[in-house]
Amino acid sequence: MNKFEAGKTYQTRSIGDHDCIIRVSVVSRTAKTIKTADGKTLRIGSFYDGSECVKPWGSYSMAPIVTAREAA
Repeated sequence: MNKFEAGKTYQTRSIGDHDCIIRVSVVSRTAKTIKTADGKTLRIGSFYDGSECVKPWGSYSMAPIVTAREAA
């Protein structure tokens, strides 16, 4: 299983705009949360294809989902 690691940056692209890249830099982590460089604490809410996932902009219909396998 791919897990978020402190010191790494993960990214994904926006659904609506392919040129918009969402990046999450992990500063630290616990078993269920990660802390980003922006000072946000994100809960690891789900798993997809063997990877942990977070929603850095909240949960809504087209919310971006960053997975632990998408390291920059």
